[in-house]
Amino acid sequence: MEKDPSFNVLGSRLQSCSLAPLTGYFRNGACDTCAEDAGSHTVCAVMTAEFLAFSKYVGNDLSTPNPAFGFAGLKAGDGWCLCASRFLQAHDEGCAPQVRLLSTHVRALEIVPIDVLRQYAIDAL
Repeated sequence: MEKDPSFNVLGSRLQSCSLAPLTGYFRNGACDTCAEDAGSHTVCAVMTAEFLAFSKYVGNDLSTPNPAFGFAGLKAGDGWCLCASRFLQAHDEGCAPQVRLLSTHVRALEIVPIDVLRQYAIDAL
């Protein structure tokens, strides 16, 4: 798999999202993506209890540990490369998490408008 160029939604070099827990489609800490990343794990989101409950409710339990996959489970405050479509769904439902724009891959813009991402930004606008 060949990674897409590592640029964020602001046009600069993509920054790390989280090393603890280790996130990203490539598990390199960044929201890098490629053609094989069907889920577009491109939005660097900061988890909230509300979002984690929503995600579990819609069938993607991110908070329960799954040791078989080396997954400790997420908690509020953790950074995570979230699927762009799940972020947009959470936005539409009023429970989207905060976002690090400098760590959100430019390909997220194929699914989520920049104005929506900016509403949740906790870094550079």
